[in-house]
Amino acid sequence: MTEVRREVFGQMPQEEGGGVVEKFVLKSDSVKVEILSLGCIIAALETKDRDGKFSDVVLGFDTLEGYTRKHPFFGAIVGRVANRIAKGRFTVEGKEYQLFLNNGPNSLHGGARGFDKVLWSPQVLPNGVCFFRLSPDGEEGYPGDLKVWVTYTLSGGELAINYRAQTSKTTPVNLTNHAYFNLAGQGSRDIYDHEISIEADSYLPVDDTKIPTGEVATVQGTGFDLRQPVELGKHLQKFRLDGFDHNFCLQQAQARCLAARARHPPTGRAMEVYTTQPGIQFYTGNNLDGSLKGKGAVMYPKHSAFCLETQNWPDAVNKPHFPSALLRPGEEYNHTTWLLFNAA
Repeated sequence: MTEVRREVFGQMPQEEGGGVVEKFVLKSDSVKVEILSLGCIIAALETKDRDGKFSDVVLGFDTLEGYTRKHPFFGAIVGRVANRIAKGRFTVEGKEYQLFLNNGPNSLHGGARGFDKVLWSPQVLPNGVCFFRLSPDGEEGYPGDLKVWVTYTLSGGELAINYRAQTSKTTPVNLTNHAYFNLAGQGSRDIYDHEISIEADSYLPVDDTKIPTGEVATVQGTGFDLRQPVELGKHLQKFRLDGFDHNFCLQQAQARCLAARARHPPTGRAMEVYTTQPGIQFYTGNNLDGSLKGKGAVMYPKHSAFCLETQNWPDAVNKPHFPSALLRPGEEYNHTTWLLFNAA
């Protein structure tokens, strides 16, 4: 049985439109997750270690103020288009659209005020919560009225995130959750003792602005071959990598497929990621720099968390040979990601 509780988390500042931010607490016997109506943010996720001890394994803040200031998308739903669009430009049905540039020369995670920075309308379910919002035509430069539903449900050790969207005009859509995980417990120094594996035979090399070059490269014989579990710290050293911020190409099955596994041998905590999406962005918190004070007043230094963002491939709207990112009127965008937590 999943217990669902709602409470007030805080009040948005007036310049952000005011409004009450609620927190929804989903609790099973092995997982407790806290989700905000601001940005559908996973603010906390507690899971057991092998001795049955609970720890919060996602980065974030204790108060609303942390989330209303600039932060690197901790726990949030990002969109209309997650990841990067080159030069913030794309053409749909002969018309060119220009987005706000918020990541060097590119547009990232929906622009200046993406889905992570707005209040969503919640509806409590027996085992979770469904958030809804209408992204109006022209918001952040995107075409069409886009209706979006994000549903979190908890069953035992499994958190499911379902994304649905419908549009009035053809528009690119790519939704993901941007939770930062550390299975040793948030606030732990680094993720070097984590074991990671990703079920991908290929990945997307990127240019110096992190836009895919267009090549779909084999992982074979490279530092991107994570098909067998690697200990992250040793692996980064061995291949002289500063970290990962890359899309790994998954089987395009449209069915539930295993995408990645993360394990923390010292505590026994493990997490499996299943998805219907064609890609997963593996990011090792390279841009965390210790300047943000998180929960319990701890600082979050570089490589103190990882993200496994299930998604369509970055810049797909400008790369015809990538899986299509376009949603058309009359169609429904519908993807699910499952996070399965256990300990051994």
